[in-house]
Amino acid sequence: MAKARTRISTAANPDGATPLTFRSTTRRRPRLAPGFTLLEIAVVLFLMGLMMLIAMPYFGGIRSAELRSATRRLAGRTTYLFDEASSRKLVIRLIFDFDHNGYYVMTADPYSAQPTFLPDHSSSGAPVILPTDVRLRDVTVQGIGTLSRGTISCQFYPQGYVDATIVHLMDTAGHVMTLGVNPLTGAVTIANGDASMIDLVSR
Repeated sequence: MAKARTRISTAANPDGATPLTFRSTTRRRPRLAPGFTLLEIAVVLFLMGLMMLIAMPYFGGIRSAELRSATRRLAGRTTYLFDEASSRKLVIRLIFDFDHNGYYVMTADPYSAQPTFLPDHSSSGAPVILPTDVRLRDVTVQGIGTLSRGTISCQFYPQGYVDATIVHLMDTAGHVMTLGVNPLTGAVTIANGDASMIDLVSR
């Protein structure tokens, strides 16, 4: 309870008397700044958690969509290069670069005096860098083996065949997609998960 103080003041009257005057003052408590109650904070935290719960599958879906898109893009490039090697009578090399997380194309004329692989500057040979949420996990090429670092390449030949190749792409959530290239037909097969050439052929 606030304590009341009594202040005494004097004032001169015309007759010379000096009466006493009593003035009562009361000290007021400072008002507290408004804040949040424990219940309000709990409600806000609950709503934030609910929003994150709803948003997480959405972000996961974006990553999965990027993985599928990157795999299909590689499949389209592979099919195109198989046809290009036959029609242009070239040996085309598709090079997977793990250090830069992408792939690019080089070509060589097998009928020239000194066949040399040179960068392909056409639209089909433009280097491709995978999205940041997708990476090359490993690539297996017939006659070379499996690599997950440095560079490895598969070749498309003018006679109408290609090195048997398996490519595994993975996103940041650990989802894997497999791309396989049939050596005789050039047909490209895409599968969800970690598949081998035997798995793809049996599909």
